[in-house]
Amino acid sequence: MITEAARSSHAAEQLRAALADLGITAGVHQGHGAALLSVWVDLLVWSDGVHFMWWNGEHSARTGRRKYAAHPADNPATAARRIAARYADLRAAHPAPPLRAPRAEAAPL
Repeated sequence: MITEAARSSHAAEQLRAALADLGITAGVHQGHGAALLSVWVDLLVWSDGVHFMWWNGEHSARTGRRKYAAHPADNPATAARRIAARYADLRAAHPAPPLRAPRAEAAPL
């Protein structure tokens, strides 16, 4: 029997690979029966092994709470395309900081 942790971890790794195919890097973290993929600022995807869920960028007009998108975990390629669209929106709003050149070390005395 597959454990909940193994199922969520497997789904997250499949989604990570599908995102990588689209040129998007994500880190996978596992714990307490759920897996998390850290993709970008305000884009954290989590999975219970059955579904992927992430904030869709909207708030409820009634409650002010965040609205979430969900996608079945058995189709990571389509989920990755949906997440990639959100990623593109966030990259436009929060571009990566410029790379800094390494600091030169002081010469020994």
